Amino acid sequence: MNKYYYELLGVTESSTDEEITQKYEQLRKKYLEDRFLEGEAGNEAAKMLNRIDVAYNEIMTERGEKHTAESEGSSYANVEQLIRDGKISDAQTALDGFNERPAEWHYLQSVVFYKKNWMNESKKQLEIAMQMDSSNEKYRTAYNKLKEKIEYDKRQAEPAHGYSQTTQTSGGTDYDQQQQMGGGFCEQCATCCACNMLFNCCLNACCNCR
Repeated sequence: MNKYYYELLGVTESSTDEEITQKYEQLRKKYLEDRFLEGEAGNEAAKMLNRIDVAYNEIMTERGEKHTAESEGSSYANVEQLIRDGKISDAQTALDGFNERPAEWHYLQSVVFYKKNWMNESKKQLEIAMQMDSSNEKYRTAYNKLKEKIEYDKRQAEPAHGYSQTTQTSGGTDYDQQQQMGGGFCEQCATCCACNMLFNCCLNACCNCR
């Protein structure tokens, strides 16, 4: 904000909204009366009246936007805390209450969908967040991790290759029995676990980065 506007009203940036309004009204009353003076004094008062109107409107508009941003930031922090506490339904209710839905809203909606295991919906929300704020590394990191998980889950859902549905033996060991005994924990399983852990850590870290 141009400090000239504050100086014009005779206030400072640390002044409260009430103090600024009070000073503006005092000046406005004065210049409304002085504009009827004869000659240059009246013309100058009319000019000052216009200037203080512009200054007051600019100051209050900026302050209103700042208050709104601070309020939204606090509300987003509340949603993040609800997610960390596992109160997913409450987090969704809080998100539904927002009138404005910028990139951060879509990111948090993605996290809620992820917690509900709605992977495709979560991915779509992250895509919207990245479209609205393409420079945000938090959104892109979460998106890449989620893509890895979705692709892995898709591969796991495909029919397994290399094993027949009938019992296979190797050295007298039944394959089905091996699976039941836990011998089937493979490198892919470890990859899945690692992928899930990485994505969850990413989301938790992002929620804490405010």
